[in-house]
Amino acid sequence: MSSTPGNNHGTIIQIGDILVSEEVVTEFFACDYPVCKGICCVIGDSGAPLEEAELDDLEKEYPVYSRLMRPEGRAQVEKDGFFIIDRDGDIVTPIVDGSGECAYTLFQEDGSCLCSVERCFFEGTCSFRKPRSCWLYPIRVTKLSNGGQALNLHRWHLCEDAFKKGKREGIRVHEFLREPLTSLYGEEFYKALEAAAKIVNGGKD
Repeated sequence: MSSTPGNNHGTIIQIGDILVSEEVVTEFFACDYPVCKGICCVIGDSGAPLEEAELDDLEKEYPVYSRLMRPEGRAQVEKDGFFIIDRDGDIVTPIVDGSGECAYTLFQEDGSCLCSVERCFFEGTCSFRKPRSCWLYPIRVTKLSNGGQALNLHRWHLCEDAFKKGKREGIRVHEFLREPLTSLYGEEFYKALEAAAKIVNGGKD
């Protein structure tokens, strides 16, 4: 593990071939679902980023989770497939025509939104949880030319209440995302990140 000054990005934490922005360990964040009601699933100018390795799982599990999707979402998948290429050339989830709604969205009776894939995962009927980009949010991952990855904080006005809640409850971004960070990068990575956080934050939690 090492820490180096970054250009306009504060300290860059390096753990193996992974670079982590200082903001991941200094900023506060905790989803405030009762307030936002999952609005991130239905607003945006593009779908959720996908990795090529996730595409087979999305297709394989479709017969299970598609029962929870809206008819409009299923129609969009039938039209576009399990992913689309957005205007930036990225692989993303399909969105329902004329809206920012992810095709895989599950709407509840009170109008709040969930991921149909993740709901089935928690029911034990689906082995794929949900796209990594959703599980890791507000971290966005960029693949580097040397094969490594860069983990940066993404700020979205829709999540303003989550930043406020995190600060109010003293939960930093990396702490809120402990489960996905550990699952995707390993326990040793997370321990190293915790150690770096203490140094960057001057020994303060």
